[in-house]
Amino acid sequence: MNRICELLGIEYPIISGGMVWCSGWKLAAAVSNAGGLGLIGAGSMHPENLEHHIRSCKAATNKPFGVNVPLLYPDIEQIMEIIMREQVPVVVTSAGSPKVWTAKLKATGCKVIHVVSSALFARKSQDAGVDAVVAEGFEAGGHNGREETTTLCLIPEVVDAVTIPVVAAGGIASGRAVAAALALGADGVQVGTRFALSEESSAHESFKAYCRESGEGGTMLSLKAVSPTRLLKNKFYQDVTAAEQRGASAEELRAILGRGRAKQGIFEGDLEEGELEIGQAASQIKHPETVAQIMEELVGGYQKALAALPAHL
Repeated sequence: MNRICELLGIEYPIISGGMVWCSGWKLAAAVSNAGGLGLIGAGSMHPENLEHHIRSCKAATNKPFGVNVPLLYPDIEQIMEIIMREQVPVVVTSAGSPKVWTAKLKATGCKVIHVVSSALFARKSQDAGVDAVVAEGFEAGGHNGREETTTLCLIPEVVDAVTIPVVAAGGIASGRAVAAALALGADGVQVGTRFALSEESSAHESFKAYCRESGEGGTMLSLKAVSPTRLLKNKFYQDVTAAEQRGASAEELRAILGRGRAKQGIFEGDLEEGELEIGQAASQIKHPETVAQIMEELVGGYQKALAALPAHL
């Protein structure tokens, strides 16, 4: 049996990314009900709101689901208390060291997965006791590793560095990409962008439509002096680029970024001044889809890709 499916108690080794302003309980429950592991994105939720989403997800599915938690979250103690009290089956941690919380979460029966961008951090995460790692290449939307390593290069490095299961992420938006990730040695995949643009995503419909209209090269890695972030090109991106080109300091870039830019763009649909976080795979997505349709293509496309491979090199 697939190691990720066995670890998490799911049918398919497919996890939805815990994306800010996209990954509410509706998306998480839909992915879990379709046989994958749906994640609630805690990074854009106040503690009380997260509690509501967890309880709503429980009511909408009897399958395993999880919560993605950026460890630099200001209310981290309260967030983790809610997760443990509500007995969330899986927690995917990111943006920080997993050392502090992994043992505490596992003591309550929770499976812990940590997101990494290098083999070095994968080994450190394994030493911290996590059950698996998500190795995310810089094709992914939102915050990225400073190494700027592509998924194609990152996955073999991480697979060779650890013995725990490895989930591939970054640029995976089709059954063909799932097959490629598993061929590189990954045990499963995390899909972000395609689920972010699904009908069940809580992102604004204007944001989804704008992403689907983007073409090849429509996103760029930006804000490197602050926190490398893959953004869709818009007025805000152009303002940041102009500031970077004139040598703006990290402090000045933080001032331009301000607060609430991601919510403004992704959740409220401000396509000019909002921070539009999305992955390179957005250019592959052209039509609105339900989670059920996406899961059907991911599984069917994977099987079709395998069947199309030549028998001999």
